[in-house]
Amino acid sequence: MISVCMATYNGQKYIKEQIASILEQLGGNDELVISDDQSTDSTLDIIKSFNDERIKVFVKSEKVTTDFPLDSATHNFANALSHSKGDLIFLADQDDVWLPNHIKRMAEALETYDWALSDCKIVDEHLNVVDESIFKIRGTKLNIPSNLWSACYQGCCMAFRREVLEKALPFPRTKVGHDLWLGLIANKYFKTTLIREPLLLYRRHGGAISPTGMHKKAFTLLGKIHYRMYIVGHLVKKMASEAMRGNF
Repeated sequence: MISVCMATYNGQKYIKEQIASILEQLGGNDELVISDDQSTDSTLDIIKSFNDERIKVFVKSEKVTTDFPLDSATHNFANALSHSKGDLIFLADQDDVWLPNHIKRMAEALETYDWALSDCKIVDEHLNVVDESIFKIRGTKLNIPSNLWSACYQGCCMAFRREVLEKALPFPRTKVGHDLWLGLIANKYFKTTLIREPLLLYRRHGGAISPTGMHKKAFTLLGKIHYRMYIVGHLVKKMASEAMRGNF
């Protein structure tokens, strides 16, 4: 069974196109699990208009108050993931478009590996291609040191087996994105692979939560070092906890 987990918030402008691109690739027993962070636009009405039993919507009961911009999205995805039931789990943003072979290619990779990351095309709000490959921008090194400094773990390009999620939980409460954490845990404990083929259109627009490269301008060098030490601290605690339980 496949679970596609999506986090939504005021996504009325693009979400219909994205949901349609996902549903046409899902089987009858698969699911699209959506966590909505109390949208105030017509996002929920658009989702309901599909009238598809494979769509399962969970509205978050409380909003996250934080100074770190990505925390809200991380908690929203965590809510969707907590309700998922599939053996294979995909992450989906509300404003992208999946290419027709997205699920097929990722599922094939997960027959051999536990976690997979695909390439994608970066497009503007009208789906005009801005860059043919995000791999060329963010890199493709699947190791912990490289990704602590400049992560290539793009959540919307990620799929993994349930065992990866179970190992990654609980997510750090703040300052560590869900996709970064999942990637680090996968690299430490599981078999990972890259799919060097664009499997989705990664839409960048004015309303996007995390425009590509935004974080690179947000911190001073000292701030970047401090932030990465914070992530390392969480990872070390996780590794120590796993070691104590005999899970190396």
